[in-house]
Amino acid sequence: MDTTLQDPLVGYTLDGRYRVEARIAVGGMATVYRAVDTRLDRVLALKVMHPGLAADGGFVDRFIREAKAVARLAHPNVVGVYDQGFDQTPNGTYVFLAMEYVEGCTLRDVLRERGALQPRAALDIMEPVLAGLGAAHRAGLVHRDVKPENVLIGDDGRVKVVDFGLVRGVDTQTTGVVGGGVLGTASYMAPEQIESGTTDARTDVYACGLVLYEMLTGGKPHGGETAMQVMYQRLNEDITPPSAAVPGLAPALDGLVATAAARDAGLRPADAVEMLARLHTARQTLTPEQLDAVPPAAPFASEELTAVVPQRRAPDEHRTSLLQSPVPETRRRRRPRALAIVAAVLLAIGLGTGAVWYIADGQFTRIPAVLGEPQAQAVRELRAAGLDVTITQDFNETVARGRVIGTDPGPGGRVRENGTVTLNVSKGPERVRVPDVTGKSLAAARAQLRRAGLTPGTVTRVFSDEVDAGEVISTDPESGTSRSPDSPIALTVSKGEPVDAPDVVGDPLADAEQTLTDAGLKFKVAVKPVYSDEADAGAVAEQSPAADTQLARGDTVTLTVSKGQEMIEVPDVDGKDADEAKQILEDAGFDVRVIQYFFTGKVTSQSPGAGESAAKGGTITLWVS
Repeated sequence: MDTTLQDPLVGYTLDGRYRVEARIAVGGMATVYRAVDTRLDRVLALKVMHPGLAADGGFVDRFIREAKAVARLAHPNVVGVYDQGFDQTPNGTYVFLAMEYVEGCTLRDVLRERGALQPRAALDIMEPVLAGLGAAHRAGLVHRDVKPENVLIGDDGRVKVVDFGLVRGVDTQTTGVVGGGVLGTASYMAPEQIESGTTDARTDVYACGLVLYEMLTGGKPHGGETAMQVMYQRLNEDITPPSAAVPGLAPALDGLVATAAARDAGLRPADAVEMLARLHTARQTLTPEQLDAVPPAAPFASEELTAVVPQRRAPDEHRTSLLQSPVPETRRRRRPRALAIVAAVLLAIGLGTGAVWYIADGQFTRIPAVLGEPQAQAVRELRAAGLDVTITQDFNETVARGRVIGTDPGPGGRVRENGTVTLNVSKGPERVRVPDVTGKSLAAARAQLRRAGLTPGTVTRVFSDEVDAGEVISTDPESGTSRSPDSPIALTVSKGEPVDAPDVVGDPLADAEQTLTDAGLKFKVAVKPVYSDEADAGAVAEQSPAADTQLARGDTVTLTVSKGQEMIEVPDVDGKDADEAKQILEDAGFDVRVIQYFFTGKVTSQSPGAGESAAKGGTITLWVS
């Protein structure tokens, strides 16, 4: 029975755009579907988080992180991410990624079907894997879950790395512990990943070493009944050479695996780019006989058959990979019954249910891996392979000037004899010279920086006796310095010549205004006057900024005019006890002086008298007898 018919998303259009056609695979975190983008009319893969996990912010963050990380990688050996979105349906909230659809199978399918591969085939797969990971590493990203399930092999021969759901930045804290467990797949985790959860580009290199071992031998280097047993061996034992499992393998292959899978991360290549260079060097030392050596246990082994035919298989509902082989579940594997049938089908129609990714050298030429090599050396190798070369150049922040950034087709790809390969060579980091904007207005300086490809940064204003107010004094970095495009450039702008604010409190308003004008300052008068015990009515009661504050010529000082002292009516306390009278007057806002002839008595007189006006805060004298 076709289980996709029971899936509520099949036939549904997510986000009003992506029409779900069939379920491809189910993982522990997400389900993958084949869908059609109705807006652009193209087939793609939708990776949809299980609705039960959509309420967990951590899972959603990982999903979005994957979209952003992979969207930054424009590389032919990395599965592209087109879009990320949400959809609220009657069946729950769906969080999804719209990804490139790869018609084909996974490397795991190939290994299940064939077991060990010929060295030529293993290297043909590993080269584009390292090229894709190398692009990620040079972009500052670590995959952290490299394994055969995450390597896709397309019907058209392309090899792509997928599933960056565990991705982290190379230069960020990359401790891979979540909820008390270590993220990753036990069979391919590096010792440091198991021991402390710490990862970097060398962690991916280690996993590639184990994947290469598995392709060469058909098995994993460490076995055990439980994941803990595998991890214990990983921490305490070096992996055995592949030739111990498959006698006759070339020593160069043993060395390549041992280097990549060294227990000490410091002994491994620094990243996938360096690992790719070492693989390329090792490959050049192998003879055709060593490259085409057929593993004894490989199905369909024959001197005549040099093709790997990964068969499609229906997705396994219990697979733990977040993205499995993008093949509809309704398809079935077809096993050829004889070598002659396989060879005939390979040559004639390419097996409609399989992916023929390695074809005889007489028809196609494999693109050598030249990533990171000097241009001249790369051109020699490509021409030696019978290929024409065209050169393009681009700026690159991580690849040195004159070295290869990439090729089109990518490493491991194939073109017909005498075909042309485009070699993309680094011009080194792009640099922009900071222009001289001193003496220009802030607006003009900002505009000139933008025209130069830089970003105006923070503005600091300081006093200057030499540069007029509003004009640029200097930049940081200074003019003539080279910087990357869009780098922020800080600006220091003049506040003009400094002026000490004069003290005009108590001066008549007209005099205060003249004093400020003579000092090169502007003034404004506050709307509301205030009472003042110090300034007469009509004089300045307050000024802001205060006297002696350093200002720039042309700055404004705010003046507040005095209404004089606040006058209030004196209460009548005649005949009251001394304490009561004192309390009444203090509550009214006066200070009180008591002249007392006896220890006790009543108020016989007060000054000022009851009903008279007195300044608030003034003193009222009481006589008590």
